[in-house]
Amino acid sequence: MTATTAAAKTTRPVRRARLRVVLRVLPALLLTALALAGPWLAPHAVDAPVTAPYAESGGDAPLGGDQLGRDVLSRVLAGGRELVVTSLLVAVLVTAVAAVLGAVSALRPALGRVVERTADVLMLLPAVLGILLVTLSWPDGGRLAVVTASVVLGVPYAVRLVAGAAAPVAASGYVEAAAVGGERLGYLVLREVLPNLRATLLALFGLRFVAAVYLVATAGFLQVGPQPPAADWALMIRENSAGIVLNPWAVLAPSVAIGLLALSVNLAAAALVPATGRKAVPAL
Repeated sequence: MTATTAAAKTTRPVRRARLRVVLRVLPALLLTALALAGPWLAPHAVDAPVTAPYAESGGDAPLGGDQLGRDVLSRVLAGGRELVVTSLLVAVLVTAVAAVLGAVSALRPALGRVVERTADVLMLLPAVLGILLVTLSWPDGGRLAVVTASVVLGVPYAVRLVAGAAAPVAASGYVEAAAVGGERLGYLVLREVLPNLRATLLALFGLRFVAAVYLVATAGFLQVGPQPPAADWALMIRENSAGIVLNPWAVLAPSVAIGLLALSVNLAAAALVPATGRKAVPAL
């Protein structure tokens, strides 16, 4: 066997692995890009009636009309941007806060016990009730109130996961040597612990994005945040549920869009997890 043949056989599995990653990441990128660019792609104004209420699909309205005769396709294209941006913001904030708190908890066990007990208490609060408490006590908060509530509700679950993954890293010899050498807590967290948790944090980001989509969509369904006549996927489901028999697309299209978005981003995050960390993540 020549060196060229051996090298070719070695690179083939690598190329296949990269292709699988690309195929799993591409749907998330396409759906996210479509949701962000959707308002510019909508064929009709999202607040202008173009058909009869709950009209069937056809003509200028491929997905029919909603309860006011507005084009369902246009509202679906325009209704995902806020959900995507808000969910991404929540997922990033929750992952970042949980990463720091979890690493600090592993390095400082006394503080870690306080963080874990606080997380246990917050996890007892149902998600819907938590959203209502925050948003009703902050009536003018709008989308910022939804983000705050989602972060507060998401951090307790995430910090327990990160703390469990960071504990063996914090107890390793090189971290202990750095601590004995006088390195500060911030250095240990950012330079010694978190770089070794990339697989866990990527998997956590995917899970937190799915949870954020659920919480933000729930808030929209409860009309906390976006208000009519805004185009929002969750709000569309609430507004058109009474006419699902007349035009099912008015409810099915935004529902499918929410499900595909959450599923594709979660699969993309799982595909980006380093191969060396794949076996460790599910066990946490």
